[in-house]
Amino acid sequence: MTLIKSISGIRGTIGGQVGDNLTPIDAVKFASAYGVWIKQQRNKENYRVVVGRDARISGEMIQNLVMNTLVGLGIHVIDLDLSTTPTVEVAVPMEHADGGIILTASHNPKQWNALKLLNEKGEFLDANEGAKILEIAESDNMDFADVDSLGKITTNSAYIDLHIDEVLNLPLVNIEAIKKAKFKVVVDGVNSTGGIAIPLLLERLGVHPVKLFCDPTGHFPHNPEPLKEHLGDLSKKVIEEHADFGIVVDPDVDRLAFMDENGDMFGEEYTLVACADYVLSKTPGNTVSNMSSTRALRDITEKHGGTYQASAVGEVNVVKLMKKNKVVIGGEGNGGIIYPESHYGRDALVGVALFLSLLAEKKMSVSELRKAYPNYFMSKKKIQLTPDLDVDGILKTIENRYQSEQLTTIDGVKIDFAESWVHLRKSNTEPIIRIYTEAKSQAEADALADKFIEEIGSIANS
Repeated sequence: MTLIKSISGIRGTIGGQVGDNLTPIDAVKFASAYGVWIKQQRNKENYRVVVGRDARISGEMIQNLVMNTLVGLGIHVIDLDLSTTPTVEVAVPMEHADGGIILTASHNPKQWNALKLLNEKGEFLDANEGAKILEIAESDNMDFADVDSLGKITTNSAYIDLHIDEVLNLPLVNIEAIKKAKFKVVVDGVNSTGGIAIPLLLERLGVHPVKLFCDPTGHFPHNPEPLKEHLGDLSKKVIEEHADFGIVVDPDVDRLAFMDENGDMFGEEYTLVACADYVLSKTPGNTVSNMSSTRALRDITEKHGGTYQASAVGEVNVVKLMKKNKVVIGGEGNGGIIYPESHYGRDALVGVALFLSLLAEKKMSVSELRKAYPNYFMSKKKIQLTPDLDVDGILKTIENRYQSEQLTTIDGVKIDFAESWVHLRKSNTEPIIRIYTEAKSQAEADALADKFIEEIGSIANS
């Protein structure tokens, strides 16, 4: 069982020992620290925090603990109940709130949950802010409100609809063309809140949604990470329904992947490539993604006359570089679309609307669209961490061995070869080392990943 404190929030498994897992006591401790930090930052009379959750089984328990802890600090809570990560991000500035908390462990299995923490802009905290909250959590410097100064909880269940309104008001969303196309789309909502939000969006766009696993019970019907090997049911359903394509999201709806009309993956890396292609064709500019993302985004950006740059992994790092470079679209290769015209957060609803606009205007099938993009193949593998594994030492050895190649070390070690690359890094969200590779064929990408897994094993055992 595990508790991970990182740039991506406080994430852990439910049950077990305090301090080793995300127990009720840990949830209260970190919610308290966040509330204290909010009050230190904002220094005002009244405080408001937006709280929402995905549909995972532990969500209601954790949300009640978190909300009532904030109430105990004298902070008013806007309870969105079942929601999505981007919906909470949109709600924070709309509510003029001081921050937000999303209870979700994203793509992790059902035994996991997490507190994802937002600032007053509805954006994730940076590393320094996160470190301050951890420091407060480990101290006894928490001053709770007296009985006459407790906060209140107000429920607002309208925000998924308000979020959809915001998406539909984006100038580049071509509602008329989408409605004319009369698309039929299968939606895999992995029995979480995507099963609520995505079909509602599609219906507003005149798209016929076929629902698959859209009951928000939190009992995930397959591994919730939207990867090809987990999506056999979606593939089968797309073919059975003669659908135009399939959509799959992760439990908190900030990652998005498509499946073509033949039941084949469009490729989660190509979600951002396609959306960027559309946005750049209308509003030329620059792009950013993280270091573990496909080179295809660089190619598409340069085709449109823009410049591409890569950030360290982690949404806050991507956003920071996006702001610095004033980019028109960015995100992460795991299917995360960040479109500043909407907000600085990964948003599957925005991604769906942009992708539908592109498809409707191009009047081509999803498989044809995929063939129009540069063809790269990625391998995503991992090594489970053990207490005796010196990750930093291993990565330093790899760095020294490949000094003659193009190296980037802002986040683990990335080695750029002429026709391929490998990125080795410790995960922010799981106790693993991630090994991502990309090459001109799947066989080459897999072979490169296996080579480095073998090399890491050899270094660890030496």
